[in-house]
Amino acid sequence: MKVLGVVGPSDAGKTTLVERLTERLDAVGRVATVKHLTHAPDLDREDKDTERHRTAGATVTYGVTDHEGWFATGDDRSLEATLDDLAPDYDYCIVEGFSDAALRQVVLGGRDHAGPALVEAPEADAVDVDAVVERLREAEPHETLESLVAQVKRSPRAERAGAIATFTGRVRAKDDEDDAPTEYLEFEKYEGVAEERMRRLREELEAREGVLDVRLHHRTGVVEYGEDIVFVVVLAGHRREAFRAVEDGIDRLKAEVPLFKREVTVEDEFWVHERS
Repeated sequence: MKVLGVVGPSDAGKTTLVERLTERLDAVGRVATVKHLTHAPDLDREDKDTERHRTAGATVTYGVTDHEGWFATGDDRSLEATLDDLAPDYDYCIVEGFSDAALRQVVLGGRDHAGPALVEAPEADAVDVDAVVERLREAEPHETLESLVAQVKRSPRAERAGAIATFTGRVRAKDDEDDAPTEYLEFEKYEGVAEERMRRLREELEAREGVLDVRLHHRTGVVEYGEDIVFVVVLAGHRREAFRAVEDGIDRLKAEVPLFKREVTVEDEFWVHERS
């Protein structure tokens, strides 16, 4: 699922821009939207921003309030958890109003923002929506294990599948009892080369006898202790082909794809390849 934030003052037309983006993306995929709210809205009002999202073509829209309140169900839910839940079923998600989220953002009116600016403009009318959509298509997707499993289940070859095997790598706190606990890892990739080697690895795994579909995903940026880093998902005719492809997939990904890891512990920080 490709995720895009839209931030800016209310008078810059950010909800109008969300509507335009949603209408454009609805023509090519399933769209969800998330709106930052300061309080639970009056759901019966047709002029509310969340209703405007749906009218524009969003299949579903959620409002997330401060302090992790999620008005759609009343459950406590963060933005990250909401995106994780949406990822298996949607191609795009437009997030309105989370200036402090580490998302690619369309920034209006000079608003301060945490994530990288995909486009900056004084107001919504100055934004080229087609250009934003094109750049969004090239962006790294928000993936979870569940979203990757959902993708292989939709494979045109799925009727021949009797097994799905997966691998999930996560950030551990320490190797040994006396180690200083790891707070987070930060990953950078060799742009262009990493994507090409990941594509080639996937194609080679899918060319194996009995392997029907493969998904590989490695997160970049900061990944905190306990969070997932990397996924390998294999759809196969039988379990043995699936298990072998998963094991080879993660081994080759680590050996062949140029990803650089910085480890930050409570006592130190270092690039792992330099220390090794």
